[in-house]
Amino acid sequence: MKAMPSATVRLLIVAVSAAVVLAAAGCGKGEPPASTPQFASGAASSAVPQPGSAQLGTAPSASAPAASSVPVPAGVTAGIVIYDRQAGAYVLQQKPSWRFRSASLVKLLIALDYFWDKGPAYSVPAADKPKLQIMLQSSDDAAATGLWKANGQRDIVTRMVQRLGLQDTEPPPVSQPGYWGYTAVSAADLVRVYQYILDKAPPPVRDFIITNLHATTKCGTDHYDQSFGIPSVFKQPRSAKQGWSGFGDNPATPCVPNADLPADAGPAFVPAADPNKPDMMGEVLHTTGTVGENDRYIVAVLSVHPDGTAFSKAATNLTKITRSLPLPASTKL
Repeated sequence: MKAMPSATVRLLIVAVSAAVVLAAAGCGKGEPPASTPQFASGAASSAVPQPGSAQLGTAPSASAPAASSVPVPAGVTAGIVIYDRQAGAYVLQQKPSWRFRSASLVKLLIALDYFWDKGPAYSVPAADKPKLQIMLQSSDDAAATGLWKANGQRDIVTRMVQRLGLQDTEPPPVSQPGYWGYTAVSAADLVRVYQYILDKAPPPVRDFIITNLHATTKCGTDHYDQSFGIPSVFKQPRSAKQGWSGFGDNPATPCVPNADLPADAGPAFVPAADPNKPDMMGEVLHTTGTVGENDRYIVAVLSVHPDGTAFSKAATNLTKITRSLPLPASTKL
């Protein structure tokens, strides 16, 4: 996942006067932007339940339904939302609208935009099918970049925000339209995306996307191990779309494909300075998808880690957070 610049860049947080720096590489690479990326606040409406608030770098609204909170390692900021499709209710909302750079999670929007208005009888051309499959299963960046450029770049995100009524999602800065990984997203909006895929998308679109997410590979095509979080914690059936950024173009320990998932281990992190202002200088690691029979639970865990955190440590801590989610023991490994 490499469409993100390899050096740190500045991100001006909406409604917050202090400037912060975005870490680069992973889920995207390139050169650092020449100007400061800047996100404005979003305000689209949605037909699905609306958890939280919509400010980047601010705490979620007190009006959001509260569940027991999940412990998060010191120094890590995490946005967590779990939605039970069978009960039609949220299981957990923790910093639901806290915004993070998307890394490869934006590939879900790229795929949905590709299929939009194609019609129920649309058959994916032979030239496009492998690109979509490897982008969804193995988070391939080259495939994502090709589809991103072919379909309007940042306009993809703008269209999908309007179509799905996303509250916290915004495209990359106008000055850097090619950096899809700089899309701003929240855990609440990722749940909205999955709700659309599972409950509103035309059956061929739903089946194509969710089938590929159920077939996620252990290794990304950039040789990072993407089995952290959901794939390491939950039994089949489950689906996953992962995201990572800021760890460099090449992992310290390249992923080796096999049928076994790694055990989580490793130390915790140092404390963050201010829990209300996420450390946007750090590395991001996200796990999203579904858990249980018939994709019952939609799960989104987005996280940012202290600048300089090794991928293995971030993966360990994200997996610990995911393992502590309040979901039935019968769904867990």
